[in-house]
Amino acid sequence: MNRRLRPLLIVGGIALIWLLSSSLYTLNEGQKALVIRLGAPLTVDEHPSLKFKMPLIDTVMFYDTRAQTLAPPPEQIILGDEKRLEVETYTRYRIVNPLVFYRALRTPDQANAQLAQMVSSSLRRALGKVPLKTLLSIQRDEIVMQVQQEVAERSRPLGLEVTEVRLHRADLPLETSQAIYDRMKSERQQEAKQLRAQGAEWGQQIQAHADAERTVILSEAQRQSVITHGQADAEANRILGLAFSKDPKFYKFYRALQTYKQSLADSSPTLVLSPDSAMMRYLKAGPDAKP
Repeated sequence: MNRRLRPLLIVGGIALIWLLSSSLYTLNEGQKALVIRLGAPLTVDEHPSLKFKMPLIDTVMFYDTRAQTLAPPPEQIILGDEKRLEVETYTRYRIVNPLVFYRALRTPDQANAQLAQMVSSSLRRALGKVPLKTLLSIQRDEIVMQVQQEVAERSRPLGLEVTEVRLHRADLPLETSQAIYDRMKSERQQEAKQLRAQGAEWGQQIQAHADAERTVILSEAQRQSVITHGQADAEANRILGLAFSKDPKFYKFYRALQTYKQSLADSSPTLVLSPDSAMMRYLKAGPDAKP
């Protein structure tokens, strides 16, 4: 009898243990649990503790209520000025109503797909109205804030709370960037040529002006030099005239000495003269010569 009851007791004990384990679940911090009975949502547990559920007929869905990050792949968006922009966004959200979330989306994967579509459509609608220069200005924050408000409003009926939508990266496509770079390079080269030509023209104008001023200054200096030289010669002649009028003989003798000095210096030191030359008068007369 005991041998027959032992397997039954073992099976019963195992069944009891399984029944107890399937009747209990643990709700951790940062989670909410949705109890589903026979496919219909029943209650939402929010307080962390050891919970009880009906075995076999109750199913528990756990949802992380902490902030989640959605970072979809980059996508190309056409702006208001027909330019293409490669945009990469990230979105921060959390599940605030598990019951509504389960009825609308059921799983986090479905939530990510739905939310990514909302962000994409709102972003395309907002950026499709503005040109690239507006997106590069301080109005960019206003545009992104409009997108965030629209996504938050549309996601609220899904049991989600969107706290942040931001542009992680916004770049021109590679082919567009290269075309813009080539155009900017060509414009800068053209501008450099114009500046060089203008600089050469200015240089020629400055050189011509400097040459004209140099010619005027030299001409004025030469004129002033001639005037000063003429005045000096006149003054020298006046002084010599006064000296000659006071003592003509001495003046004549002094002039002769000056002539000897210049002639003998220039002859270095040989001078060929005839014996009866007037220049030999004082040389022949010796120290006793009188003027």
